[in-house]
Amino acid sequence: MTRYTDIAIIGGGLAGSITAAMLGKAGVSAILVDPHAVYPPDFRIEKISGPEQIGRFRRTGVADLALRRATLAPENWIARFGYVLDRAPVHQYGILYDALVAAVREEIPESVGRIVAKAAAITPGEDRQSVVLSNGETLSARLVVFANGLNVSLRHALGITRTITSPAHSISVGFDLEPVGRPAFPFPAMTYFQERAGARVPYVTLFPIGDRMRANLFAYRAVDDPWLRAVRRNPAETLDAALPGLRRITGDYAVNGEVKVRPADLIVTSGYRMPGVVLVGDAFCTTCPVTGTGSDKVFTDVERLCNVHIPRWLATDGMSEAKIATFYDDPVKIACDAWSLKKAWNFRSVSIGTGPHWLAQRWARFAVSLGRGVWHRLAGRPLSAYSSSSSSSSSSSLSSSA
Repeated sequence: MTRYTDIAIIGGGLAGSITAAMLGKAGVSAILVDPHAVYPPDFRIEKISGPEQIGRFRRTGVADLALRRATLAPENWIARFGYVLDRAPVHQYGILYDALVAAVREEIPESVGRIVAKAAAITPGEDRQSVVLSNGETLSARLVVFANGLNVSLRHALGITRTITSPAHSISVGFDLEPVGRPAFPFPAMTYFQERAGARVPYVTLFPIGDRMRANLFAYRAVDDPWLRAVRRNPAETLDAALPGLRRITGDYAVNGEVKVRPADLIVTSGYRMPGVVLVGDAFCTTCPVTGTGSDKVFTDVERLCNVHIPRWLATDGMSEAKIATFYDDPVKIACDAWSLKKAWNFRSVSIGTGPHWLAQRWARFAVSLGRGVWHRLAGRPLSAYSSSSSSSSSSSLSSSA
């Protein structure tokens, strides 16, 4: 059995689901292929924040339901060395990745076909692409959108290769944090930055998802570092050792539930310029979760593809390599990819670099946060360091080594 469509979308995570929703709303014939009828829990994007990132999401036209279901934190405390430097007004939305995907999928119109299967093989061409599915069906599409993240076997069969440019560039650790001896933490959300470069932990961010306080801890460690076993077995003790001043602000805390650990490689793709096939999101290239720019790349890729390029491609016959190249050469996409990659390398260097230059960079960032806090206080936003009477940790000095 062969089904015909204009667009076949391979992968139903965030990128694929947004693509399906956008095309469906625009009246474009599309079919979404993913092995999961309901997207399973996955430790990926858990927070959308800042006016630029939220703006990119809203430009897709499918953000409203997801943001309504997320938990808004209107203020984020910035802290280091056991002191609150600033209480920054923000719009920060916490939502688990599977819930985010589920909300976006609800935006997909019924006109978009959905097939619960895997793409097993694809034959690209200048006019139509043939996609063989694991359930025995075949799709005939003018364009195939690869939005299947790190699943590479199908792309390898097409001669698309991936190169790891920085293995285990960073490690992400996710868990729930709960206060001990008190009903709630004193902050709506908080980003607590490193106290010393040698800990190789740039920061932990704490933010609400429903009635839970979620923690995303980031580290620059090798995948065989004993630290990873320690954080899985004794997450609270490991967090204390890396950021000893944290309890001064949070008070006593305990880690609740499963600890999830995800190494992230930086990967670039080659051989992707071909007729009839386009790659978006992590299928094209990866970024570092420490910088929080992964969702920016997804939103930018999909918005440009669906709002700009696909309408132009469908307006004329064929789906040549020259057509597809206009997406990869889109200056907005190129700028976003370059910005994300630059942040990935710069944040790592600033966090763990040992030379005078990087030491100065860390103190400069500290001074900027402190200055913003003073400005907010003078503008009528009182700033006071919260000190827990129940905390047994000694306070850290602001003059401690960066």
